Amino acid sequence: MTLRRREVVKKLLEKRGGLLVVAGLGSTAWDITAAGDHDLSFPLWGAMGQAAMMGLGLALAQPKRRVLVITGDGEMLLGLGALATIGVQKPKNLTVVVIDNERYGETGMQATHTADGVDLAAVAKACRFRNSRVITKNADLRIVVHETPGPNFLQIKVAAEKLPLVLPPHDGIVLKDRFRKALADVLPKKR
Repeated sequence: MTLRRREVVKKLLEKRGGLLVVAGLGSTAWDITAAGDHDLSFPLWGAMGQAAMMGLGLALAQPKRRVLVITGDGEMLLGLGALATIGVQKPKNLTVVVIDNERYGETGMQATHTADGVDLAAVAKACRFRNSRVITKNADLRIVVHETPGPNFLQIKVAAEKLPLVLPPHDGIVLKDRFRKALADVLPKKR
C-alpha cells in the first residue's frame, strides 16, 4: 500500500469549511487531530463501533450540512449493522470513510478481516449506499465529501504503520460542549 493514513486524512480535511467530522475510536481520532484540531470535529473516546451511527444522527439532524465520518476498518467491522441502517435512511449529506490498514492498531496490529479480502465497500453497496468504492491510490475525494449526494462510502487502503499519538482533548464533556457551541455558531439564528 502506498497511501499513508495521516496524509489521506489531512487531504480530506483541507479547506473543510463547515464540514462536521466524527472520528472513530483510536487512530482516526488521532489522525484528525494531527491534521488540525477543530471545534467541528468530534473524536470518539470509548465508543468503538459508533462513529457511523453518530454521523448518521448528525446527518439526519442537520440535513443542510455535510457530515464526514472517518473511522478504521476494525471499528467498521464491529459496527457493520450501521451500514444497513444508513442505507435505509439514505442521508444525502453523509460520507463514511474507512481508513483501512487491515489491522487492529490499538491492540497490537493484528490483521483484520479486510486483510483476508473482506470488501467493506461491497458491503456498503449491498446496504444501498449511493456511492461506494475502494481507493488504493491518490485521488481527489473533495467532490465526494463536499458535493456528491450520498450516502457515500470510501474504503481507503493505507499502509499498516504505527504512528505517534496526537491526542485530542481527553474530556468528553469538553469535546461535546465545544462541538455543540461550534455547531450552534454556524447555524442560522432563529428569529
